[in-house]
Amino acid sequence: MSEKKKTTYEDAEERPLKETKRTPRQRMFYMAATLAWAACGGALFSYFQMPLAWMIGAMVFTMVLAIFGVRLQGPGKGRAYMITVLGVMLGSAFTPDVLDHAMRWGISLAAVVIFVILMTAMLSFALQRVFGLKRAEALLSASPGGFGEMVLIAESYNADVKTVSMIHATRVMFTVLLIPIYFRLFEGYVPPEVSPMGNVAGLSLEDAIVLLATAVIGYWGGKQLKLPAAALMGPMFLSIAIHLTGWTQAKPPVELVNLAQIVLGTGVGCRFVGIERKELINPVGIGIICAAVTLACALGAASILEYLTNLDQLVLWIAFAPGGLPEMTLISLAMHIDTAFVATHHLARILFIVIVISLASRILLGKPVNEEE
Repeated sequence: MSEKKKTTYEDAEERPLKETKRTPRQRMFYMAATLAWAACGGALFSYFQMPLAWMIGAMVFTMVLAIFGVRLQGPGKGRAYMITVLGVMLGSAFTPDVLDHAMRWGISLAAVVIFVILMTAMLSFALQRVFGLKRAEALLSASPGGFGEMVLIAESYNADVKTVSMIHATRVMFTVLLIPIYFRLFEGYVPPEVSPMGNVAGLSLEDAIVLLATAVIGYWGGKQLKLPAAALMGPMFLSIAIHLTGWTQAKPPVELVNLAQIVLGTGVGCRFVGIERKELINPVGIGIICAAVTLACALGAASILEYLTNLDQLVLWIAFAPGGLPEMTLISLAMHIDTAFVATHHLARILFIVIVISLASRILLGKPVNEEE
């Protein structure tokens, strides 16, 4: 018997919904063309002063092109490499002053756990009773996070991977698109002309070497420790240690962060590659409804927690919003919102989902069909 290749967490996150066989040269050509389209989208959104312009513009352009059948190629491993940049950047937000205030986060972190449990239970019930999804698809689609892990679990139970993937991809896209637009229209947010991250010209050679080493060693260490989203968590944890010890206070330059936004947005948009437009109606509609309900409930939870903790409601809302971990922390950076606070809460959300949904699926669905002996 041939041995089946094991799918990893990052494979599930990075691959498009439908893979196309291409030669390496063809993949490079289509990837370059896709990133060029994505950069055009980012530039257009930046011209109109949209928050998080480079990621949202890239995401919208590639999604529209994918839906209309244009040949695209996702960034593949390039996404993981760019996420290491975000990991280093997020780690730089954890200063001694931030840690002094971390004790205030206990109530809101506990609330994240309760929020995940309630939202998963409520949405799972609704997806079965209202939309007619099977138990496995309903449970895995209802989770407010953990895109890659939910796809892996769906595969192990022979569930409808396409439906689960599309609902989660839509959830991430709708959330990432809606929050910056809300801040632009209703909070009067305008991106600053000068980035607080600095630029390549202002980065010393020593700091550049330290940041590069942090990204490479952190990514390798995260993979060795088998961390979920190792490309983000490994560099982030190492960056926290380096910045807290005072080894460097440097941050990744804005040019590199913008490039990371383009690649990240392209990765989200390319998840719709190969999907017929008629196939989009039901899963995308469900994904939008799930995201809207979760965002509304997150805003309600933020209002209650603002009263209990005296923390800002909008900060809490972003910390509870059901977007992807890299995407939501980028939003907090663009909005000049406490990035360490948002990152910590989203890390707690993702880790809790990964652990609890894996256990809950065994209890509710039984032993995985495709589990390796």
